Amino acid sequence: MSTRDTADAGARAAGALDQAAARRLLQLWDDQQSAYVAHRDLRFEAMFDVLRLHCPDDLTILDLACGPGAISDRVLAGLPQAAAVAVDYDPMLLTVAQGALDRYGSRAEVRDVDLTTEDWEKALAGRRIDAVLSSTALHWLSPAQLLRVYTAAARLLPAGGVLLNADHLRYDGSAPTLSDIARRHDERVQEETFAAGALSYSAWYAEAARHPELAGLAAERERRFADRPPQALASLEFHLAALRTAGFAEVGTVWQYLDDYVVFARR
Repeated sequence: MSTRDTADAGARAAGALDQAAARRLLQLWDDQQSAYVAHRDLRFEAMFDVLRLHCPDDLTILDLACGPGAISDRVLAGLPQAAAVAVDYDPMLLTVAQGALDRYGSRAEVRDVDLTTEDWEKALAGRRIDAVLSSTALHWLSPAQLLRVYTAAARLLPAGGVLLNADHLRYDGSAPTLSDIARRHDERVQEETFAAGALSYSAWYAEAARHPELAGLAAERERRFADRPPQALASLEFHLAALRTAGFAEVGTVWQYLDDYVVFARR
């Protein structure tokens, strides 16, 4: 049985997650992520300003490593003619995303895609993609995998299409003061946000697993990620160089707060 078949079988056994439960888990995810990403809504706004000012009104976004659907939900709510293809490899998050985005009908698609495979973009064959977006996710990829993902994204996009990747891109040893400030700022934001009631990353999964529809997918999730340890964070300079190598004509940043960036690339 293939990985996809295994996940599909697990999902059928567990059942679909109803929209209300999925929307609640998406909100808890947003609260949880705000502990790890200060001013998270501002970086989303910077990304969406690029879409509004550069892309067609009826654009289709590819939401890479979509999690429970945070980017797609915001784009579909804010841009009424837009469509989203949301892809991830975590079966629990995919199930939440499917339920959370169900309100948008045919404007939203959720697909099981492993970005570490060399031909993952074949799952999008024939699908129009105007923009590729990701948030706090691609740091799980090794540098070689990240370059392959950027190269595949460039192949999917038309001339003028854009990629926006929001993530922590840590300062290196040449900026010790900034690195220390950013680290202490992260610690303070997490302390304050958790004290206000936000769940931690692991606590969110524990809460999600209380739903029978998701508990049945926990073992499959563990199996899928068992051999994927955390990667060393790539620098801003690496991301920009990788995007140029991937075939993008223009690269830069559209937002920064300490070591948190939104990286931009245009085909």
